[in-house]
Amino acid sequence: TDMAMNNSVTEFILFGLTQDAEQQKAISGIFSILYLLTLLGNFLIVVSTFWTSHTLGSPMYFFLFYLSFADANYAPRLIVDALFQEKTISYHECMTQVFAVHFFGCMEIFVLILMAFDRYVAICKPLRYTTIMSRGVCGMLVILAWVGSCIHSSAQIFLALKLPFCGPNVIDHYFCDLQPLLKLACMDTYVINLLVVSNSGAICVVSFMLLLISYVVILYSLRNHSAEGRQKALSTCTSHFIVVVIFFGPCIFIYTRPPTTFPVDKMVAVFYTIGTPFLNPLIYTLRNAEVKNAMKKQIMTSVDKYGVFNLHFLNILVFGQE
Repeated sequence: TDMAMNNSVTEFILFGLTQDAEQQKAISGIFSILYLLTLLGNFLIVVSTFWTSHTLGSPMYFFLFYLSFADANYAPRLIVDALFQEKTISYHECMTQVFAVHFFGCMEIFVLILMAFDRYVAICKPLRYTTIMSRGVCGMLVILAWVGSCIHSSAQIFLALKLPFCGPNVIDHYFCDLQPLLKLACMDTYVINLLVVSNSGAICVVSFMLLLISYVVILYSLRNHSAEGRQKALSTCTSHFIVVVIFFGPCIFIYTRPPTTFPVDKMVAVFYTIGTPFLNPLIYTLRNAEVKNAMKKQIMTSVDKYGVFNLHFLNILVFGQE
């Protein structure tokens, strides 16, 4: 193919977050801990909300399962790559990573929108909630999120495969993404960058605006609710909104501008690639009594069943309860 003929680079070197040996050791330690906690937190949510908890039968927790699933697949590989001082990655692995990062990142965006829609229906149309958000509808919405994510990431990989590489192969980042790859391409990348901005950038901005509008509508409708109902709805929506801001702020910064890279880009990317998957379980469990109780019940049930050890101390530590 033309792409293969114009491409003399068979592997890339990921520069990482820093080349300072001491800083690299510190980052490796921090990222190792984040890696384990991200997997543990999302695994607990997946188990609690999908397989074992009958009390969390609402669509909100059905979508939370898929959010955690996306997080659990999104962060680990990026964290592992960031652990090494000089990480060599083959051309095909790099292209696969571009696809995976955009697939699970887009999946996270669509699931956050579905969760906002669920909250809107629950608060603004409570009498029709069970009809509108039936199991079949929720399943169809998730399938659409999968298909949409696949279309988006396929477009990204199509643009990446069009790039010819014939010279430097050091990617000034800790994972493969289109922006740093554009800097290495042996061609004028202005048009491709416009396509990236109109694809990734548009998805980020339009989704963020939709979410903001949905929260304005929800907050406006809460004025007619009782104080208790208002407090419960605000608690759930606040958790959701914190995640949205942490995720979309950095995404919009990275994907909605001309082909210029800044030194701060890599640290900004840490927020949405590593920070959000790590914080999601904390935000949803610490601020949501139902999820917290379901997780607590699952842990205690497992211990009672298998008699591994007494989790009294862990129960106090994690849930703050005697």
